[in-house]
Amino acid sequence: MSLPTATPTLSITGLNAAYDGSQILRNITLEVPQRQVVTLMGRNGVGKTTTLKCIVGLVKPLSGSISLAGVPLDGRRPDERARGGIGYVPQGRDIFPNLTVWENLLLSLVVHGRKADEEVARVLELFPVLKEMLKRKGGVLSGGQQQQLAIARAMLTNPKILILDEPTEGIQPNIIDQIGDTLIKIRQEGKVSILLVEQYLDFCLGVADRFYVMDRGAIVAGGPIAGLNDTIVKKYLTV
Repeated sequence: MSLPTATPTLSITGLNAAYDGSQILRNITLEVPQRQVVTLMGRNGVGKTTTLKCIVGLVKPLSGSISLAGVPLDGRRPDERARGGIGYVPQGRDIFPNLTVWENLLLSLVVHGRKADEEVARVLELFPVLKEMLKRKGGVLSGGQQQQLAIARAMLTNPKILILDEPTEGIQPNIIDQIGDTLIKIRQEGKVSILLVEQYLDFCLGVADRFYVMDRGAIVAGGPIAGLNDTIVKKYLTV
């Protein structure tokens, strides 16, 4: 007798999207299993960020379905999707530069009506550098510190899935390593799945369980991260 299959944290089926009449996504189908890190890869302009924006509700697809833990998201506003369990860190991080680190973190708790102590202690354990910077304004932090703050803020929403768009972009190598270690810790906690859009191949190989590759708005390869071979890399990822 076969065991029942666990419901994926995120499931996308037949997703199509367009901007100004030009089709960007073509029949995207992917899954993020529970307690796994999945990376979505591809060259610039192939539709990766558009896929994320469809998931969080910032772009309305032409067709297709998106489900979070088995619950359809069709027709739900971005704020409803966030409250339902989507933590999103966009490209560029979008922290509030004139607010302190603590105020940036507090905003997530206030919006989601959560108590501070246990949740903040958890994210500060994941990102210990932020402990020393709670009174500093977000705008004076380095790019790597801002990225850690953005991920910590998203984690305070108690998400089912953490969605990261190019988290290593413009960040020094030692901080990239720290972020990678933290994502592995989050996965090991077993509470949050992660969907990662990233072009830094070594980072993906170090943190991901599974991969998908996009080209011209479509999924052209996917599977366990060990299956990301040189042929796929040269054909779809090498610039």
